[in-house]
Amino acid sequence: MDIYTIIFLALAVFIFLRLRSVLGQRTGSERPYDRAAPTVAQRTQDNKNVVPMPGTVIDQAPLAPNADVAAADRWKGIAEPGTPLAGGLDAIATQDSSFDPRHFLSGARGAYEMIVLAFANGDRRALKDLLSSEVYESFEAVIKDREKHEQKTETRFVSIDKAELVSAEARDRAAQLTVRFVSQMISVTRDKTGAIVDGNPDKVADITDVWTFARDTSSRDPNWKLVGTGSAA
Repeated sequence: MDIYTIIFLALAVFIFLRLRSVLGQRTGSERPYDRAAPTVAQRTQDNKNVVPMPGTVIDQAPLAPNADVAAADRWKGIAEPGTPLAGGLDAIATQDSSFDPRHFLSGARGAYEMIVLAFANGDRRALKDLLSSEVYESFEAVIKDREKHEQKTETRFVSIDKAELVSAEARDRAAQLTVRFVSQMISVTRDKTGAIVDGNPDKVADITDVWTFARDTSSRDPNWKLVGTGSAA
C-alpha cells in the first residue's frame, strides 16, 4: 500500500465522520414524509370539524330571511308597520332581495352632498353620473345661466342633520325612494367683481330638501339616480 492510497483512505474516513456529525443519525422517531398525504379538501371531507383558514373566499348565495323575525321588526327604525312607507319597502324588497334601506340612506347622504357641491361648482361630469337626464337638464340650465352672467357659487356643508325616508314605491321593475334631508350649509353667489349676488358667506342656513331617487331593479347596475327635487319647510 503506497503513500497515496493511505492518504485517500484517511480522507474518506474524515469525510464520512464529518457527514455523520452534520446530518446526524436516524433514531426511529422521525415523522416519515407521506407522498400520498390527503389534500385540504380530502381532510375536510374526512373531518367535518375542519374550519377553513382565514382568507378563504367562500362563494355562497345570500342568506334567506329569518322566518322567526316578526314582520313588524323588518323595517324597525325606518318605517312603522302597516304604513304606506312600510308597504312600499316590502314591494321593493320583493323585487330586489338585496335591498337594504339603511345602506341606501347611507349612500343617499353621500350622494346629496356630492350633488349639491357639484352643482355649485358647475361640475357637469359628476352630475351626469348622479342625475336622471331630466334633472340634469334643469341643473345644467341654471349652471349655464350663472356662466352667462359670469357668476360663481360657493357652497360649504356645515352638517347633514337628518336623512329619512318619506315614501317608497315599486312599479313594474322601477323602484323609487323619496328622502327628506335636513342640513346646514353656507352658500353665496358672487359676480365677476366679487360682489355678492345671493346668499351670505357668514350665515349658516337651515335647508330642508325632499329628493326622489330611482333605479331599475332588473338591472345589474346597483346605483340610484336622482329623478326629482323639491324643498319643504
